[in-house]
Amino acid sequence: MPGQLFIVTAPSGAGKSSLVKALLERDAAIRLSVSYTTRPPRPGEVDGVHYHFVGREEFQERLGRGEFLESAEVYGNYYGTSQPWIEAEMALGRDILLEIDWQGAAQVRRLMPKACGVFILPPSLPELRRRLEGRGTDSAEVIARRLAAAREDISHALAFDYLVVNDRFEDALADLLSITRARRLSMDVQARRQASLLENLLAS
Repeated sequence: MPGQLFIVTAPSGAGKSSLVKALLERDAAIRLSVSYTTRPPRPGEVDGVHYHFVGREEFQERLGRGEFLESAEVYGNYYGTSQPWIEAEMALGRDILLEIDWQGAAQVRRLMPKACGVFILPPSLPELRRRLEGRGTDSAEVIARRLAAAREDISHALAFDYLVVNDRFEDALADLLSITRARRLSMDVQARRQASLLENLLAS
């Protein structure tokens, strides 16, 4: 049967990437979709692992061919999710996770309404500021811009299926694991997965 599609979204600094990394380490059944981007790699990033790094021309060609399930421009760079790869993986029964922003999530859910959306919230805006400042990579101007963007992001949180507050990391991770497990046990999934068992039990 087809795999499940999970979407995880959060404002910058809420801890989304760390939570997703830990989730993938704990739940081997989920594969991360590697997005395409036109931004240059950051130190330590590997092509094909963190992103598929491509030039603007190649990105536009792929976009024109309809290869992206969703795409967006963020801070002057383009990002996109490969639709052919996701469809092929899900057809093989593999669960896929998308780590994208709310705009991308909205695009995906219009095309794949059964996708499970999870929004990660910070415990407070002061804590979000502290985390952004703690990175030591952004100027005060960039941090102010990210905080303003965070308020816009958070205003779309109620459009998702689940809300997880990342106050204590281990609790938030446990919540994420509970969501993936619950989704696999939902009736629409289990009715197909356990069809033979149900048929045998009802016939006996």
